[in-house]
Amino acid sequence: MALSVETLSTAASGRDDRPVLLVLADSLSYYGPRGGLAADDPRIWPNLVAERLGWRVELVARVGWTTRDAWWALTQDPRVWAAVPHAGAVVFGVSGMDSLPSPLPTALREQIRYLRPEPVRRAVRAGYQVLQPRLARLGRPLALPPQLTSHYLEKCRGALQHLRPGLPVVATLPSRHICDAYGRVHAGRDGTVRAIEGWAGQHGVPLVDLGAATGEHVLAGRGNPDGIHWGFEGHSAVAEAMLGTLGRIVPVADAPMSEGIR
Repeated sequence: MALSVETLSTAASGRDDRPVLLVLADSLSYYGPRGGLAADDPRIWPNLVAERLGWRVELVARVGWTTRDAWWALTQDPRVWAAVPHAGAVVFGVSGMDSLPSPLPTALREQIRYLRPEPVRRAVRAGYQVLQPRLARLGRPLALPPQLTSHYLEKCRGALQHLRPGLPVVATLPSRHICDAYGRVHAGRDGTVRAIEGWAGQHGVPLVDLGAATGEHVLAGRGNPDGIHWGFEGHSAVAEAMLGTLGRIVPVADAPMSEGIR
């Protein structure tokens, strides 16, 4: 990571001096019951957590991100570089995508958008959308093997500890899904959970189990109709779980979350 504390510590005058909750995540961090939401929407869990902490949020996330993408964001995104010196805690809200079946390697799937001419791109995408749920029922290969999930989590943790020794870090265990696009199969979750728990235990990183927080909500069909993202009930549950974990390492106010946000 070609950065230095001196580079990271150059902040513009007049900035909000509240601590930053830096969240590196996938679309579960900002999708609601009907689709994606703006990063400042008060109903998504990063903002619910920051409200209770009295902090501000830097949410760096995209659809389909794995822990490898979190590492790339940490090393390549200048928003992250600006947030790290002011962070009160960092949350790795990734690993869910890692554990999903991905018959077409992620690198190839991501290249579909670049195909030309347009009719070729549409035809390839349509074929992928037909084959993906069928092949996903095999349960493998995963978008990211468990050993690589823990590998990239450690690269992220190690880089942050080099820059900010003692900076609190929290990681997450995968959520659950009933998503038709993945054949309603999640056979890779257990292996990913074991890998993350092994890494977290070795380095003393606290974990939030997104599956435990939102599993009943999703499996009962109360989330997004896509079967993988959450409704606001799910976001509130994750916020409470995250605050319970953060409360062991940073001060958390006793005041409840805003009634209008619940």
